[in-house]
Amino acid sequence: MVAVPGVANAIANGTPVADGQYQFSTKLTMTNIPRADGSVYDSACSGALIAPQWIITAGHCFHDTAGRKVSGPVPYATTATVGRTDMAATNGHVVDVVEVRQASRHDVALAKLATPITDITPLSISASSPKTGTALRMTGWGATSSVNPTPATHLQTGQFKITRVAGSSAMVVGYAPAADTSACLWDSGAPYFTENTDGTQTLVSVESDGPSCPHSQEETTARVDRIADWIQQTSGATVVEAGAAGGKTR
Repeated sequence: MVAVPGVANAIANGTPVADGQYQFSTKLTMTNIPRADGSVYDSACSGALIAPQWIITAGHCFHDTAGRKVSGPVPYATTATVGRTDMAATNGHVVDVVEVRQASRHDVALAKLATPITDITPLSISASSPKTGTALRMTGWGATSSVNPTPATHLQTGQFKITRVAGSSAMVVGYAPAADTSACLWDSGAPYFTENTDGTQTLVSVESDGPSCPHSQEETTARVDRIADWIQQTSGATVVEAGAAGGKTR
């Protein structure tokens, strides 16, 4: 799903998110992305609000004409829609992205908003290594199939389980509502998070790459625990040591 620069993934065989749930979920809309031949195109990614003025997403969502990840001023016009489950609605926020910071050796980027969002609780960051068998939830915008794909107009969600952890990646497979619940086009950067007993959520990884959807194979997600310090230093995000309810924050 990273073969075409700027093309991201969403959820196949998921379920619609109820209004007011997972308000940190973010749709990134990119316009007039330049190609090497001088033409332009539009695309989108998913992400999550992790601090009042910062969104986390996939690093490959921001790139040059050769597909190389870029940092600094946003390389093409990008807006973040936060706190909205249906694109036809008018609630939530639509804010310009003004700057991008790329993580070293991880497919993770932090996108700075032109103005802070202060009425939505950001998603906290796990500093603990992901564990095989852990159930995660993902929220994302985008297609529900790789056949004649079109971006979803309503935020989708599904549950996944971690099958293995390797280097900077956590591999996941679909769990609910189906074994082939999976990420799809226009959902790169979507957050995978634990749902804690106290009602909070903690970010474990973000969508990076995988097969055409729907599928029941492994999906590659980029871990955040290994770069939790960098995320906190860059954005001021809350880091949870235990990655779960009751865990120590710093």
